[in-house]
Amino acid sequence: MLTAKPLDVLSHIRHGFFTREDGVSKGIYASLNCGYGSDDVPENVRENRARVAEKLSVEREKLLTVYQIHSPAVAEVTEPWTPDTAPQADAMVTATHGIALGILTADCAPVLFADKKARVIGAAHAGWKGAVTGVLETTIETMLRLGAERQNITAAIGPCISKEAYEVGPEFHERFLSDSDANGRWFGPSEHPGHFMFDLPGYVASRLEACEIGTVAALGHCTYQDERRFFSFRRTTHRKEKDYGRQISALMLRP
Repeated sequence: MLTAKPLDVLSHIRHGFFTREDGVSKGIYASLNCGYGSDDVPENVRENRARVAEKLSVEREKLLTVYQIHSPAVAEVTEPWTPDTAPQADAMVTATHGIALGILTADCAPVLFADKKARVIGAAHAGWKGAVTGVLETTIETMLRLGAERQNITAAIGPCISKEAYEVGPEFHERFLSDSDANGRWFGPSEHPGHFMFDLPGYVASRLEACEIGTVAALGHCTYQDERRFFSFRRTTHRKEKDYGRQISALMLRP
């Protein structure tokens, strides 16, 4: 489990960016696969999530994830749900203690939020689609409605695919430039003509900084390049494997 220093100092929360290590899953899902959306043995996924819950000191049924759809949708959490009744969304916000908000990723950026004074937290799944369409801004706005203050919010960006590993085509590049010419700074040259290398963590950080919140931090780990510690959708795709695991990042308000 990895942690972010700006969140470590907040005594009213627990958090962790979990790796793929120390679970029970086998094969391509080895070992801490927490994604029910994978074709892993469901009992193994339940055990892996129970281990995460134990590490966070939360009841296993109160470690929640949403049905992620690469959208700006945010769910406000007041009570637990089951995996079968999880809402379709890509972020969660709560002011209720004892509930852990979990984000599943395998290259996209997990972002954990906490107000350093108010007891309000959030978690967002920021792939490029969610980031472009406003999932980070919507998460912050939802936190503000629950009593957070913009200058007191800390956001930590967890392990995700790095610019060095994220090659994209011309249509992807054009999509970002159609929003703003300034988005060109998040693209670098590729060895393949007409293609580019995209800086997802840099882009996510820039969206957060534009929200003028108190602190934005990034762990700086690449999911694609560090196979021992992280699952990666793109690595799986390049290898033509049939499926992939998902690591989880989570935080909760202490009782």
